[in-house]
Amino acid sequence: MSGLTLRAAGLFGIVFIAMSTYAQAEDEVSAISWSTGIEYSSGTYGGTEDIEDTYVPVTVRFRTERAGFELTVPYLSVTAPTGTTVTDPGNQPVPGSGPTVTESGMGDIIAGATLYDVLYSDALGVALDLTGKIKFGTADKDKGLGTGEQDFTVRADVYKFFEQFTLMGSAGYKFRGDPADVDLDNVILGSIGGALTVTDDTRIGLMFDYRESAIAESDNVSELSAFLAHNWNDTWHMQLYAFSGFTDSSADWGVGILFEIS
Repeated sequence: MSGLTLRAAGLFGIVFIAMSTYAQAEDEVSAISWSTGIEYSSGTYGGTEDIEDTYVPVTVRFRTERAGFELTVPYLSVTAPTGTTVTDPGNQPVPGSGPTVTESGMGDIIAGATLYDVLYSDALGVALDLTGKIKFGTADKDKGLGTGEQDFTVRADVYKFFEQFTLMGSAGYKFRGDPADVDLDNVILGSIGGALTVTDDTRIGLMFDYRESAIAESDNVSELSAFLAHNWNDTWHMQLYAFSGFTDSSADWGVGILFEIS
């Protein structure tokens, strides 16, 4: 499924946070922010029928100078063949083969923690962050909205800052739970892209996202995403994005919008 806590469980969340909070005053001790939005995506994911999902997360973040913590509680609606199982936000589902139905409810709750500037060089304009996330199996597995198991993700994010451009790369690994009726593998994750500052309040960018397939004998996931992030003021921030996949395991296309209040 292509949810990704509104694509903010891959690098889109990193891009959005990096381009807003890194620009805040360095002497700010702590900050709390809230975000929500909506994402829609569609694809066959190696099956024969379209699988459509709508993902609506509500996220609270607490940030200090050197660490950040977040909790996401999402709503998920999936229209798909009976028997489809959502593996987790941001990854391909296991397609079913029955009649098409719509199921909805609370998705998997995700908690995360990030250490900022684990490595940092002002002279080189380079920073390294480390992130860990837990996906709790709170989604209804009987409806196919989740696997009912916990997953763990560790990720390193590298930034190279130029005057008007930020280059970003990410590498990580996801440890899967072991659901009884779905065989899922642990996977490697990776992303690379950049954000260009158009004005003091607006940034645009592209990201390429790669993930190993969690399903044996299925294509790996690769997607290209474009985004526009805008700060309305010091409190309100917005991000628009669209994405498209290149393999059978990827979403055919998707769009989303994210709002953050800090």
